[in-house]
Amino acid sequence: MTTNTAPSLSFRRYPSTTALQCFETAARHLSFTNAAAELHMTQSAISKQVAQLEEMLNITLFYRTSQRISLTPAGKAYYLEVLNILKHIETATTSLMSHSDNTEILNIVSHPTLCSRWLIPTLKGFDEAYPLIRLNVKEQPAPFFFEDQKVDIAFLYGDGIWNSMEAVKLFDEYCIAVCHPDYLLNKDISDQPLTEARAQNTTLLHIDSRPSAWYEYFKQQDISIDGTFVGPRFDTFHACIAAALNGYGIALVPQRLVAPELAAGTLVQVWEFASKGRCAYYMAYPLSLERTHKTKVMVDWIKHAIEKAECSVDDAVAP
Repeated sequence: MTTNTAPSLSFRRYPSTTALQCFETAARHLSFTNAAAELHMTQSAISKQVAQLEEMLNITLFYRTSQRISLTPAGKAYYLEVLNILKHIETATTSLMSHSDNTEILNIVSHPTLCSRWLIPTLKGFDEAYPLIRLNVKEQPAPFFFEDQKVDIAFLYGDGIWNSMEAVKLFDEYCIAVCHPDYLLNKDISDQPLTEARAQNTTLLHIDSRPSAWYEYFKQQDISIDGTFVGPRFDTFHACIAAALNGYGIALVPQRLVAPELAAGTLVQVWEFASKGRCAYYMAYPLSLERTHKTKVMVDWIKHAIEKAECSVDDAVAP
């Protein structure tokens, strides 16, 4: 009985990195000559490497004429894959070369605005205190799924319940209405109590992930205002804060995240009320990493920073 099986490459017949580099460079330039100049090889060597690659794959990657070369459909598809492979090799190599044999890598993920406005300042000095732990910090907007990524510690907004994760509460969220000082003066709402008329005379800035934030802000004060869902929308708190700084309108943002602007006077609080969020901010990490050195030192660092901040100034005042 005869069966048909798809051809496969044995380990020894995998393309060499040299062949892949030659192909990628030639495909990018659409020129063997330019590829040779970039890789410091001869034109014939580049052409030979590509030809051997095509022979091994049994696929034509380039159309060749006397004047030029161009990628075949298969060549275009393969180029994108090879480009990704070479980038992974480069990243892995530079990552390995950037630390010693004793260095640990701590992969951190954080919601974007929390990362830039709270986490990064909080991590200042960590690399000096722990030179053998290299931080790899990435921003990840919600929703976040731990199982989809390689994460050691995540800084998130939520209810603190994540499967197979230990969650340490950092702080509650209190949102305040802020705007540029000139906007406040132009709207003539400075030092005035919140009323329906004054609120409707303003432009309310919104966050896509919190579509009902303004409605809840007013509801917590027993104020009914039409049009709480109307106004410019932004993807992140960072963008919304930038819009407020540029005089677009009034932003409803976590007080902790605009503390520097409030202190500098570039943003002012419009109304005294602060609305408490439904969730809080957490530091979470897999239970399997609880006893690792890199996790323990980071957890201790963050806890100490939180305690120090709360002792010096309570910047999350409840209403």
